[in-house]
Amino acid sequence: MLRVVKIQSPRIVVRRSGPLSGSVNVPGAKNSVLKLMAATLLAEGEYVLTNVPAITDVHKMSETLNALGVTTDWLGPHELHLNNTGNITPEVPFEKFDKMRASLNVLGPLLTHYGSARINWPGGDDFGGRPINLHVEGLQRMGATVDEGLLDIYAHAEQLKGTTIELDIPSVGATENLVTAAVYAKGVTVVENAAREPEVQDLCNMLVAMGADIEGIGTSRLVVHGVKKGSLHSTRHTVMVDRVQAATYMAAVAVAGGDVVVRGARTEHMEELLNCYARMGVAVTPQRDGVRVTSHERLRAIDFITEPYPGIATDYKPLLVAMLCVSRGEGSVTETLFPGRFKYIEEFRRLGASIAIYGNKATVRGVYELIGSEVRVPDIRAGAALVVAGLVASGETTINEIFHIDRGYDDLVGRLSALGADVRRV
Repeated sequence: MLRVVKIQSPRIVVRRSGPLSGSVNVPGAKNSVLKLMAATLLAEGEYVLTNVPAITDVHKMSETLNALGVTTDWLGPHELHLNNTGNITPEVPFEKFDKMRASLNVLGPLLTHYGSARINWPGGDDFGGRPINLHVEGLQRMGATVDEGLLDIYAHAEQLKGTTIELDIPSVGATENLVTAAVYAKGVTVVENAAREPEVQDLCNMLVAMGADIEGIGTSRLVVHGVKKGSLHSTRHTVMVDRVQAATYMAAVAVAGGDVVVRGARTEHMEELLNCYARMGVAVTPQRDGVRVTSHERLRAIDFITEPYPGIATDYKPLLVAMLCVSRGEGSVTETLFPGRFKYIEEFRRLGASIAIYGNKATVRGVYELIGSEVRVPDIRAGAALVVAGLVASGETTINEIFHIDRGYDDLVGRLSALGADVRRV
């Protein structure tokens, strides 16, 4: 008789912890590095990216680029070498695209440089309401023909042409895709209502280092002067620090208490978030190489709204919800970007949180402490927020489906453990 052995997927187990102390180094940004990697399709040569986070999405993007013809190899724990020999196949196998929304970012580089691109419908976290129409409409305005099939997207254009594109919303992904497509377009491309996020700026800065002509970096109006196809060159670039990972360690200190230096965090990228932390009673003091975070009292509940940068990013929201769960009083969050991004609320309720949903608004009544339980991770940022919540839950919190966390966090467990948190991977 055959025995069926069920293999247990990795889990994270958290016990009540605090106060936290010490320092933590924040790795490079997931929301930046994947787009930087895709940009290597624009020009032949050897690239080196430093401060690359060791996350599964980077490995998946490496596999995608390998399938296209770009070789990748690690020079060190956080240093990635990429070689574009020019032998590129602008069609990607289906299995390389089923788990990452960032895979959509190879569309612009492939189309503008090689004249065509075929990609499968991108994946990523399921927040609801994340259409690609802004990408498609923008490329069509530049002269591309885009066919959207049931399984894939095919775009082709002998030569993209510069034009003015006004985005309905300041979409990060669409802005990045259109800017990379515009670098080889004939004439001038203007992207109005462009996303201003630091990650968009990081990509633009790398493109400029490669020889692109881009004006207005950091503003809502990007002007790209197309250059001769093939005139860009390879470069070396340092990936910006991950502001969401930085916010995660700050939130951990906020709920568990303590005194921690978050190295690499840049206050100019997080001004509205830091204002929220201050209103809740968390002290964040700029340091030469980051910020010092101290929290010694119970947090105060606040109301906040997610907005495009420089407002409160939707990626910060689960962390702030975790903080509200144990704050004094009642607070709320209104989601203006992805109304469906409340799927994780039920997991917080399993921990004893008091949360009510009214359309795109969640009202949170703080409790003194949460109760350890078994929860599952619905997406990357919610997963990290559940780990943070576990730091102030009695008993033991077991977090399942942590592959989501691995997609965007470089050794979250190890970094929290080094600060004194009782958290382990099993």
